Amino acid sequence: MRKFLYLASVLLLALGLKAATPVDDSIVMAEKQYSKFVDSVKQSEKWESGLIHLSGGKADINVPAGFKFLNAAQSKYILTDLWGNPPSVSDDILGMIFPANADAFDSTSYAFVVRYENIGYVKDYDASKINYDDLLKDIQKEEVAANTERVKNGYQPIHMMGWAQSPFYDKENKVLHWAREIKFGEDTPHTLNYEIRILGRDGVLSMNAICTMNELPLVKADIDKVLQMAKFTSGNAYKDFDPKIDKVAAYTIGGLIAGKVLAKVGFFALLVKFGAAFWKFILLGFIAVGGFIRKLFTGKKEKNSKEIPAIEEAEKQEAEKQEDEQLESDIQGHEMKDPGQQESENQEPGKLDSEK
Repeated sequence: MRKFLYLASVLLLALGLKAATPVDDSIVMAEKQYSKFVDSVKQSEKWESGLIHLSGGKADINVPAGFKFLNAAQSKYILTDLWGNPPSVSDDILGMIFPANADAFDSTSYAFVVRYENIGYVKDYDASKINYDDLLKDIQKEEVAANTERVKNGYQPIHMMGWAQSPFYDKENKVLHWAREIKFGEDTPHTLNYEIRILGRDGVLSMNAICTMNELPLVKADIDKVLQMAKFTSGNAYKDFDPKIDKVAAYTIGGLIAGKVLAKVGFFALLVKFGAAFWKFILLGFIAVGGFIRKLFTGKKEKNSKEIPAIEEAEKQEAEKQEDEQLESDIQGHEMKDPGQQESENQEPGKLDSEK
């Protein structure tokens, strides 16, 4: 899908210079189809707020005013189909948290992806002993192998530029958070992954903000409110650990930050986000090129409406109607499906590489 859409946009640039007039009508239609696509996505979203019991019963999210929550099925659609992440990143997703005035097509905001990682009880004795500069160097050394796998699977190589927020561990509340500045290929601006890990009895509740570095001030302004949203349910908090029956995690605090706990926590599955402007460019390019090629092969000629005689007006309207129906078919594959269908069909996402 990524390559297909990329070629469509290239064709638009190549053909549009020589055939501006034929493409113009398709662009107008593409604008309408894009708006319809966005509206269909937004209308299908079921936002929640207040106290939300997360699937699995390990933790609850209390979403206050100024934020909104999207359930697991709808979040999977956004992460994979809209934003082009690998399917593996949504395997254990519980939902997503957005600012109240933002949505999946907002290119100037962030979204926190919520999941539970059942890795066991994470010991925190090493939190005050970690040299985070050395840890950063170790992570960067491991990029080579991870990037080989990413490229093999059709994704851009990535590079951790540095800490956007140095790791901090709140020992009293058992909350770890840090932020990484990530470069995907040659893309700019760089991606921000702001990570929160709340330690529990047999795993960690993970909240990962995805956006660009431009939104770092916004995330920092809201981070205290986000940190207070999640609470473990009775019997599942860190203090409830029973060494006689509970499993201890293979990694400590340093391992969580380095991303070695699970493959999906590491570099191979860093989350990315596409902005509305990027999606619009791709969709408009695809439809416009499709319209131009159709006209090229059918020999349909473009006419200025002021020059069309009255006797040809009916013919023109009929032709436009047929073209409208065909363009409707072009965009059909991009229409948002019912979340239930998404979950059952497990479609392969469009593996686009752009960050935002």
